[in-house]
Amino acid sequence: MNKTILGLDKKETEYLALNLNGLLANFQIYYQNLRGLHWNIKGKNFFELHVKFEEFYTDSQIKIDEIAERILTLQGTPLHTFSDYIKEASVPVGNNISNDVEGVELVVNSLSELLKIERVILGLSDEASDEGTNSMMSDFIAEQEKTIWMLNAWLGK
Repeated sequence: MNKTILGLDKKETEYLALNLNGLLANFQIYYQNLRGLHWNIKGKNFFELHVKFEEFYTDSQIKIDEIAERILTLQGTPLHTFSDYIKEASVPVGNNISNDVEGVELVVNSLSELLKIERVILGLSDEASDEGTNSMMSDFIAEQEKTIWMLNAWLGK
């Protein structure tokens, strides 16, 4: 039998878990970027952005756990080392960013990269009839699209 305990195709779920691990790695880099932005932001928008970056990294921490647990649900093993995250991630790394505009642009670019990955996973999960992963990706995508819109409005775009 080529089905998992969830009734999904084993090969498809293995491929989904692999792609979810890529998303996990990217979220970990995104999370670390947000921590750095929260700590290092300076200027007239400090109070507003310090709180906003904390809101974003708290949300990311929850999503990281959800992604890892979904990988486990699909009988995969979540990545858990920084060396794996760095090797797998495509999200841009922010280093010592203290400028408000540069920080917000990093968040927008990171979310745009996450959306690309999530849309691939959404298609794969749809093909595999994996409603659990599909629902998670749909929720992530809708929320991140709105966040990009709001951050672009903040940027005046």
